[in-house]
Amino acid sequence: MVSRNPTKIGNKIKRKEQHVKTKRAKENTKRDDRLRRRRTEDKNPALREARRAKNIPQTIDRKRTWDTAGDGEESDKLGLSVDLNAIKRRKVEDDDDEEEQEDDEEATRAPSPTPSTAATNLSLTPEGLASKFPGLFEHNDKDPKVLVTTSINSFLHEEASLLTSLFPNSVYIKRTAHFHAHKYSKKPAGLDIVHLPHGPMFHFSISNWVEGAKLPGHGNPTSHDPELILNNFRTPLGLLTAHLFRQIFPPQPQIQGRQVVTLHNQRDYIFVRRHRYVFRDKRATEKSIVGPDGKLVEGVEDIRAGLQELGPRFTLKLRRIDKGIQRRSGQEWEWKAGDEKVRTRFAL
Repeated sequence: MVSRNPTKIGNKIKRKEQHVKTKRAKENTKRDDRLRRRRTEDKNPALREARRAKNIPQTIDRKRTWDTAGDGEESDKLGLSVDLNAIKRRKVEDDDDEEEQEDDEEATRAPSPTPSTAATNLSLTPEGLASKFPGLFEHNDKDPKVLVTTSINSFLHEEASLLTSLFPNSVYIKRTAHFHAHKYSKKPAGLDIVHLPHGPMFHFSISNWVEGAKLPGHGNPTSHDPELILNNFRTPLGLLTAHLFRQIFPPQPQIQGRQVVTLHNQRDYIFVRRHRYVFRDKRATEKSIVGPDGKLVEGVEDIRAGLQELGPRFTLKLRRIDKGIQRRSGQEWEWKAGDEKVRTRFAL
């Protein structure tokens, strides 16, 4: 029987029946191919590994474009989207090439494996940023002192109290310095972080605010100082933002509390989450832990980590960095809507 194009059939019922038959035939063909491929890969597992290595989805993050910058002073400009990790890797490879010119096979050496593909390496911070913002890069073993406040006549007293539980050693004082929260529709809409006494001042917008009490299966936080995880901050502006949050949290977390605060940067949106973790035995239906290369991590095959979210949950987006305190002090960097016309270019 000659297959017909369903769109050319005039009768509505016949057109629908033909469309169902065509769709069912395509699904059966895909199912047969999938089962045939599974039987073949069961006999030869190398074919499955080769197929999975080739079938990598092309996401916007993988298509990310970078600005071209040299290895000198240009790499510390906040407006440039340069991969500092790639610059350092290129320096290491160039040094190895000079030392091992006789061996051509080692000229294109693979990068060293990292604990996590998204982990932020704060040691890559350019020296120019440390000299421009010395207050954010000074090594202080003392716990930071944080003040949380709101705008005048604000109704965000409960939300401000939640921030005091998120940031250790913080105190909520109505209408004073350091943290400044904005509101919209009785929810936090903005967050200003001031590094006293001389600045700088970071302005963030807040979206998707969810209190911990509204999270399904949430836990109750304790007064222990949490651990801090900074993910995917790769540019000079991103590392400067990471140093800001590192200054807010104590340098020595209290491990016995098993609490961790994660700031995950993805496409210039910083997702803030707080969890309590516990190590337990792996269930029979669960998979073992794999590393960034997709291979099993030795020594922890029978261990899994359980997470319980504590809240609050919200998303930050960096809008402006002032040199000192308040806008009139001048801007080191400011977000512009025109910068997002290229969807594959990110600032952090």
